Amino acid sequence: MGTAGFLVTAGEYIQKTHEDWFLDEKFRQHFNQHMFNGIEIDPSMMRIASMNLQLHGIENPILTDGSALAENNSTSNAYSLVLANPPFKGALDYDEVESSLLTLTKTKKTELLFVALILRMLKIGGRAAVIVPDGVLFGSSTAHKSLRKELVENQHLQGVISMPSGVFKPYAGVSTAILLFTKTNRAETDKVWFYDMKADGFSLDDKRNPLMDEELMEKCFQEPVNVLKEVEDKCDIPAILTQWNEGKLDKVGEDKTAASFLVPKAEIVANDYDLSINRYKEIVYEKVAYEKTSVLIQQIKELDKKRVEALEELEKMLE
Repeated sequence: MGTAGFLVTAGEYIQKTHEDWFLDEKFRQHFNQHMFNGIEIDPSMMRIASMNLQLHGIENPILTDGSALAENNSTSNAYSLVLANPPFKGALDYDEVESSLLTLTKTKKTELLFVALILRMLKIGGRAAVIVPDGVLFGSSTAHKSLRKELVENQHLQGVISMPSGVFKPYAGVSTAILLFTKTNRAETDKVWFYDMKADGFSLDDKRNPLMDEELMEKCFQEPVNVLKEVEDKCDIPAILTQWNEGKLDKVGEDKTAASFLVPKAEIVANDYDLSINRYKEIVYEKVAYEKTSVLIQQIKELDKKRVEALEELEKMLE
């Protein structure tokens, strides 16, 4: 859970966009006591997260102290929505991991185990948005392939948003992506939506300076469709949210030269369940017409002649 950033932001979003919901006493009770759940292994981080939630109006979240991957965490079929940014790098011994996770993907890599855990924790029909390192998308090990196959063949994999490598600087420079999927426990994937994000509103160096003012940045999330043209070179988030929220991803098209496109399931299967956008993205190179070599040589001679004339004129001025 870390400092509960995802939970806090989700809570703020609901408070800003669905203020009328809080007029319902049952919803207020659900919001304050049941809606927000988190688990954290670090006691210090747990205290920070708890305080962070309290300060942002979430009165009594359900917070669990311990390892999410351990045997004593047997939570399953419990949640309708999971937002996660699991550790990118890490490894555990098999005896430290809850056994049911190993049946899905036998691995020691935490980034794979967390995706398996999220699948187990979701209710049928539950949705997830999970940030993963690119290695999860194209790794060639049996564990990598089995996890991707599970998402494609037995669940509903809806989207893969490829993010630029600088989004987590200065903490990490690794390339990442967001997996969007729904737990169905049956074959639902038909086409997968891919989006090639180039900008997120901040510079992609270690400083991560904002490229827009705070008001415009907020509109990117609250009113994405209204700022599409205004921020198109600075932030892809409004375009991503607009396509996703419209619920018309099947109308995106299969033009793989575009920033956003669909890939049929059959093509993903043929590529050994590879979910890397580079596997499918087609780059169009602009055709450049060059002058004939003889013309270029003549232009160089003319430039050289002008250079000599300029030097001679300079010498006369210095006499």
